[in-house]
Amino acid sequence: MSNANFSFVLETAAASPEIAEKHFLSRLAVETDPWDLKTDMERGRTDFLVMDMRSREDYEARHIAGAISFPHRTMNAETTAHLPKDKLMITYCWGPGCNSSTKGALKLAALGFRAKELIGGLEYWIKEGGQVEGKLESAD
Repeated sequence: MSNANFSFVLETAAASPEIAEKHFLSRLAVETDPWDLKTDMERGRTDFLVMDMRSREDYEARHIAGAISFPHRTMNAETTAHLPKDKLMITYCWGPGCNSSTKGALKLAALGFRAKELIGGLEYWIKEGGQVEGKLESAD
């Protein structure tokens, strides 16, 4: 028998507005979404680099137009020395089920770069109508 008065949503109390504000601001400081990135790219913004954290093979098959391939496992102080510290690094991988973008953003931050992760990755970039390049250029 179920208890109609019990709430799964309210089982854990909601944060105060002040704590919630800090939490959401913190998330926005380390994430961006495909629409925002696509719109900024269409407007010609050049103050960030888009970086594909997946394998070179996956990058060659299909990637965000203009993105550079930089598999996160190859990142260290030497391999990132040529990257500009004055630009924001935007990392992505395939989609929500992939955490290569998180691992890459973490490594970049540890190396002194500002980084944001593209939520939804390439999957949601394609759903948003973003341009892709590669052997499988078509989004089909």
